[in-house]
Amino acid sequence: MGLEIRQAGESDREALTRLLNEAFMDDPVSGWVFPHEAHRRRVHGLFLGVFVDVALSEGRVDYAVDGSAAALWLHIPAGEPHEEDDTPARMRETADPDNERAELVGRLTGAVHPTAEAHEYLLMIAVSPDRQGEGLGTALITPVLERCDRDGVPAYLEASSARSRRLYERLGFEFTGTTVDLPDGPPMWPMWRKPRS
Repeated sequence: MGLEIRQAGESDREALTRLLNEAFMDDPVSGWVFPHEAHRRRVHGLFLGVFVDVALSEGRVDYAVDGSAAALWLHIPAGEPHEEDDTPARMRETADPDNERAELVGRLTGAVHPTAEAHEYLLMIAVSPDRQGEGLGTALITPVLERCDRDGVPAYLEASSARSRRLYERLGFEFTGTTVDLPDGPPMWPMWRKPRS
């Protein structure tokens, strides 16, 4: 599929946040963080906007020119971080200060994030709900994975549903063997992809 992709910038923040909000509104993890649908509709975009801000300032956002899909990437160096990641606290503070789950999800995924090797981290990928199933996510990810293969760099992500896990497995990601278990919630699957020679 010939998906035209460009790098997003600050001027795309609102559109990116709207896209993520729509794409993840019915995601199992979003439903766990914000179990009441009416409340989720009010604060979900604020929550996901933190991810957009992190990717725009510290990483890269690959954005379909037609606005139908986006992938948020961070390059993670090898070794333990020098300082504590304040993103989980910002997620809670920005979106829903009284909801500990808004911070806990970030703390739990951060606790299992690999540190031994530098890698590309697919923080989030979103496809507009009316375009899902067309292969846009694969088209968006493939150029990055091809670059990882050329440069000998692994990639990492957390799948938030069994459906997305299967998609990532087709792209060469493998489940690391230990789920992130949200208390009384759905599992998440940390997945690692070794570069292909």
